[in-house]
Amino acid sequence: MSEENKDIVGRALATLLESGSTEALAPFLGDGFIHHRPDGTSSDKAEWLAAVAAALGPTAGIEVGIDHLLADGDHVVVHSRRRLPDGGPEIVVVDIWRVEEGLIAEGWEIIEPVARAAANLTWWAPDGG
Repeated sequence: MSEENKDIVGRALATLLESGSTEALAPFLGDGFIHHRPDGTSSDKAEWLAAVAAALGPTAGIEVGIDHLLADGDHVVVHSRRRLPDGGPEIVVVDIWRVEEGLIAEGWEIIEPVARAAANLTWWAPDGG
């Protein structure tokens, strides 16, 4: 099951990157899909696909490197590095996806700009340091 789920998530990501279209991504998501952000907000399938579509313009030509693609039961974790073209900023992203009945049912996402990573090492200190 874990390997099948890893394949589903991998194909979904590859399809989005190759097509540049959320229309190609939508069939990989269940109708009840929910996406969670670190700030506690959540979006449903339509809201999340709209947000991804809006991000595709400014991030055209983004380079994505997958560092880890791990699965445990119905959860798949993708640890990736993404960089905008022409020396643009780099971010590290950790996505956790839950797969149910062959579709992605839920997702969590953490994004950190690489340039600010050192400041976040002391996140508990006032003013970041």
